[in-house]
Amino acid sequence: MARVAPTDADFYGRYVTAALAVAVMMLSSVPLAESAARGLRSNPAPPPLAHPRTLPYPRLEFPFEIAGSQYVPLVWSDIPGWDQDDHLAAFKTFRESCRPIVAQSSQAQDTRALGASLRDSCRSARAMDNADSAKARAFFEANFTPLRISRLGEGEGFVTGYYEPVIEGSRTQSEVYTVPVYRRPSNLFVRGYNQASPDLPNKGSVYRKIGRRKLVPYYDRAQIEDGAIEGRGLEICFLKSQTDLLFAQIQGSARIELDDGTTLRINYDSYNGYSFTPVGRILIDRGIIPREQMSMQKIREWMDANPDGADDVRRQNRSYIFFREVPLSDKDEAVGAQGIPLTPGRSIAVDKSLHVYGTPFFIEGELPIESERSKTPFRRLMIAQDTGSAIVGPARADLYFGAGVDAGKVAGRLKQNVRFVMLVPKSLDPEERAHKMPVPDPRPSEKIAKLFPQVAPAKSVSKDQKDVGPAPASAVAQAQTLAAPVPLPEARPASAPSRDPRRYRRSQ
Repeated sequence: MARVAPTDADFYGRYVTAALAVAVMMLSSVPLAESAARGLRSNPAPPPLAHPRTLPYPRLEFPFEIAGSQYVPLVWSDIPGWDQDDHLAAFKTFRESCRPIVAQSSQAQDTRALGASLRDSCRSARAMDNADSAKARAFFEANFTPLRISRLGEGEGFVTGYYEPVIEGSRTQSEVYTVPVYRRPSNLFVRGYNQASPDLPNKGSVYRKIGRRKLVPYYDRAQIEDGAIEGRGLEICFLKSQTDLLFAQIQGSARIELDDGTTLRINYDSYNGYSFTPVGRILIDRGIIPREQMSMQKIREWMDANPDGADDVRRQNRSYIFFREVPLSDKDEAVGAQGIPLTPGRSIAVDKSLHVYGTPFFIEGELPIESERSKTPFRRLMIAQDTGSAIVGPARADLYFGAGVDAGKVAGRLKQNVRFVMLVPKSLDPEERAHKMPVPDPRPSEKIAKLFPQVAPAKSVSKDQKDVGPAPASAVAQAQTLAAPVPLPEARPASAPSRDPRRYRRSQ
C-alpha cells in the first residue's frame, strides 16, 4: 500500500494537539504545588541546635576539686567566731609557712587543688610589716575565699590532738635503757622515690630490697621488735620501755632527756608501709577501757600495769615509725613536715596528699580543753604545717598543743567532730570559675516520657495484707494499668515441609 504524503493541515493539527496536552499538564500541577507549599508552612523544618554536643562528652575541668570532698562557699559573716579570733597570731604562723613556699624554685606541677596558688598570698604577707590584728584580719579577707569543707556525704570533720612527749633515754644501751629508737634503714624502698629522699610518703606500699631487684614487704612491728634490724648501726638512742617508743611514734616527735644531762630531739622520718591501727580502738573493742573514758593517759596507765597484755595489743598495730635526729635546742618547738617549727595552738597536721602546707583552716567546735567533760568553744584559724599516717581525708586534722605532760593531757582527750572552713586563694575562687561551666542539657520532654512509661513491678502480698478490705476502685484501675503485660508478637504460622518429588529427584 502506497504512503500518503502529509499536508499542511495535518501538520498544524498535530502541533495544536501537543500544545493543548502540555497546557493541561501545567494546569493540573498547580494544585499539587500549592498543596506542597501549604504542607511546608504548617510543618516547618526544626531549627538547628543552639549548642551542638558531641558524644561522648569531653571531660570538663571543674572549678575546684578535692578528692572525696564537698564544699560550700561562704561569706565571712557566716563563720561563727571569725571576728573574735586573734588574727595576728594566725598571721604570724602563716607568715612562717610562707618562707619555704616563696623560696621554692622547682616548677614541678602540683596536682593538688591549691597547687602553687599560695605563692602570691605569701609574697603579700612577707611584704607586710608592723601588722596588727585588724590588718591581719583584713589580709586574710582580701586574699582568700572561705569554703566550708567536709568529707563527701558528711557535714562535719574530725580532729584529734598531738604533742611532743618528753622521755628519758640514753645514747648507750644498758639494763635500764633497752628499747632502741631506729633511724631509717638503707634497704627501705618506696617506688618512685630515691632511697635517700628526705620526703618519703606517709602512705602506700613500702618494700625491702633483697639483692638488686627483688622487693618484698618491709618488716612489721612484731618482726622489728623481735630484732629483725638490730645490730646494723641504726640506733639513735635507747628508751626505758616499748610504751615510751609507741607514744613517740604516735606523736611523730619527742624530746629525749639523756642520762648525761643533754637533750636529744627526734622527728618522724619514714614508716614501714603498714596502716596505722589505733591501740585505743583495740582496748575499746576488747572491753578493757570504756569508750567514754578513753584517753592517751588511760592507755599508758593500762600498759604500764599490764606489760604482757601491752605487748599483744601494741603488735596489733603493725605500723612502725623511723626517726631522724634534728638540731634543735630545748627552747625550740618541734619541727613539722613542712620543715619549720610548729606553733602550739595554731599548727595542724593534715592529709598532705590532698592539702598544701601553709593552707589556712578555720576550725569551729567544742573541745575538752579544760577537762575531760568540758565543752570549751574552739574557734580558731589554724595553719597546715605537718602531716601523719593516721591523718586521712579532706576535713581531718591533728591539733598541735606543744611539749610536756600538760600538753599531752589536753591532746590525749581530743577526738571530736568539728566544722572546717578552708581558706582558698582568690585566684582559685570556685564561684568565679563556675560561671564558665557549661549548663547541663535539658531533661527529656514530657512527650518522650509518655512514650516510654515506667512499669511498676508486681509486689507480693503478705499474709497480713490479705485480711485488709478491698482496695479502692481507682487504685485497682491504676495498678492494672501499671501492671498490664506488654503484648508479644504473634507466632509465625507453622508450615509443613514441601513434598514435591521433583525437589528430591536424583540426577541420573
